Formats: sequence, C-alpha cells, structure tokens
Amino acid sequence: MKLGAFSVSLSVKDLEKSRQFYEDLGFHVFAGSADKNYFILKNGNALIGIFNGMFEGNILTFNPGWDEDARNLEEFSDIREIQKQLKNKNLNLLSEADENSSGPASLMLTDPDGNMILLDQHR
Repeated sequence: MKLGAFSVSLSVKDLEKSRQFYEDLGFHVFAGSADKNYFILKNGNALIGIFNGMFEGNILTFNPGWDEDARNLEEFSDIREIQKQLKNKNLNLLSEADENSSGPASLMLTDPDGNMILLDQHR
C-alpha cells in the first residue's frame, strides 16, 4: 500500500503568524495563499499545511499518487485500492471514496488515539 506524500495539516489561529514562524524554522511557502486561508510549507521532504478556519484539530495527511513536490508518481496505490485494504483489516472509515469512481477522491479515519488521518488523492 503506497500512501504517497505525507504532511501534517495544522489548524492555526493566526495564519500570518504561523507562516512566519515556520519560515523562521527554515520552511518556505510551496502552495496556498492568505486569501485562500491556507499555506503549504516545505523544508526538504518535510511538508506542513497551515489552515485557518477550515477544520478543527490537526490532521495527518497522505496524498496517493503524489511525491513531496506534488509531482505525479508513475506507480501508486489508488485510493479505492487502499480503501479496500483498510476495510479488509476492519478499520472504521469516517468517510469513504466512491468505489465506482476514478480519479480524485478522499477518505478519513482516526487512529486509536483519535488522531485524524486524511488520504486525499488529487489525480
């Protein structure tokens, strides 16, 4: 099961203050904008998404089909394939991808400690 690029999505109170903080840690803006209420910041292979007013709590995010530079991977596990494997392991999914679809889709689940996990396929 290939989950793709990994990032942490943080719900922040002050987008600009958080952007500056992570830039001071050596990250640079990779995507997003203040008017969209989010930034994706990158430092080497490390990705952090900061989001204002979009969701509560923090989320572990995987992007099947993408690498850390948002480039398409030649080989990847489609989210519907991943979903079938998770269901076969009796994991409880909070949201699911339409098994009869193709292309972009997402699913959500939580780990045993309640940490939110998003698998978000953009292709």
